[in-house]
Amino acid sequence: MESPKLSEYEQQRLANMKRNADKLAALNIHSTITQLKSISKRQKKTCIKKPRDASSQVVRSSLRCRGMAPQPQEFPTKTPKTSQSPIHIPGHIRMRDSFVDNNGLDGCKLIETILGVSKNSYVSNSTDNALEVTEKGNNSNALDSLRLGPQKIARFSREKIFSLRFLPSNEKRMTVIGGDNGNLGIWDVDSVDDEDKMYIYRPHSAPVSGIVFQHFSMSKIFTSSYDGCIRLMDVEREIFDLAYYGDHSICSLSQRPDGVKSLYFGEAQGKVNVWDETAGKLSSLLSLHEGRINSIDFNAHNTNIMATSSSDGTACIWDLRKIVVDKPEPISTVNHKRVVYSALFSPSGNLLATTSIDHTVGLLSGANYDCVSMVYHPNAISNPIRGSWGWDDYYIFIGNIKGGIDAISTVSNRCIDTLRSPEMSAIPRFFEKHPGNIGMLAGVTNYGLVYLWTPS
Repeated sequence: MESPKLSEYEQQRLANMKRNADKLAALNIHSTITQLKSISKRQKKTCIKKPRDASSQVVRSSLRCRGMAPQPQEFPTKTPKTSQSPIHIPGHIRMRDSFVDNNGLDGCKLIETILGVSKNSYVSNSTDNALEVTEKGNNSNALDSLRLGPQKIARFSREKIFSLRFLPSNEKRMTVIGGDNGNLGIWDVDSVDDEDKMYIYRPHSAPVSGIVFQHFSMSKIFTSSYDGCIRLMDVEREIFDLAYYGDHSICSLSQRPDGVKSLYFGEAQGKVNVWDETAGKLSSLLSLHEGRINSIDFNAHNTNIMATSSSDGTACIWDLRKIVVDKPEPISTVNHKRVVYSALFSPSGNLLATTSIDHTVGLLSGANYDCVSMVYHPNAISNPIRGSWGWDDYYIFIGNIKGGIDAISTVSNRCIDTLRSPEMSAIPRFFEKHPGNIGMLAGVTNYGLVYLWTPS
């Protein structure tokens, strides 16, 4: 039987296939592919799985499900939060180099003014003034005569104010203000041309937490800061000298009335340090609280008695003659529900007032300050308000959340009056009374304003 005749297309396809096969044979492609396959088979490694060790197997059931007792675990101890290590500027800083803003004022004029007051005046004794006022009875006239005029307002800067002090002179009205950015402002209230301006320096790199005038010299001012430094503003030498620096933030600063060569300063870790200016070193370290030391104050008539307030919710009174370094025990303690921002003795030293953001003002009295009364007074949580004694033991000044100044009577344990002014629109955070001029009161707000109340 004859094979079927192929079409022209099929014949052409077979011819092309034969021609391609001849070309591959000439190139020896098939033998090369065969050799490569044999090499890959020789290089291939076989993976042999090892049997799993029973001891290394993870048991996913709990100890309780397996009938075993739980194993004890060690947890790390909780350490208090500390601020970042402060930045120290070694040595002294010249006053003219630390100018932030002099408002067009002449720094030489300020220096001459302070030196002139320091030489021709004397440091006022607020204790004697307080005794005189207290012995006369309730000084309500001083309270009623307080007035605030527009000429008694000065702007420090648009920053939070942390500290405020009057120049301790009976002849000159001058305030020193510590700010949030490490700035230090000086306001000469009596200056005719510059009454609403102030000199602003920057001796610190963090908030200025305390201001203390050196005893018997108004031209030397100690300032403490959260940057861990204490500086001495020496106006005569025109420098900010570095008196002390440490690794922890300094939150409060004070000085015993009879301790002219020692400074007491509180840290965020609840410790109170005593700095010996003569020896140039720490003379003692006292662990008094579990939280930050917000204030340190001394009884003016018994300087061995010290009061501290803390963020741990307590205010304590200590007898420095009986205090034990390893295990200090206070002679009296008042407990608040929240942070205590101030604990201050009255001018006579017979009372102690505490201020807390738990909306109460504590009043301690008695021989050992063991009689405690709590007066309700609303406080500002975000911007705490601190109280301040007047010139006698009869009333306490404290800011009102509506912008006034409340006067709390220690006799009736209530607010007896509120000072108001259309010039004051913000909440006054804390106050400072002039040590020599009865009826003169300075207050600050969160917006960098300083208000001066004076007798009408």
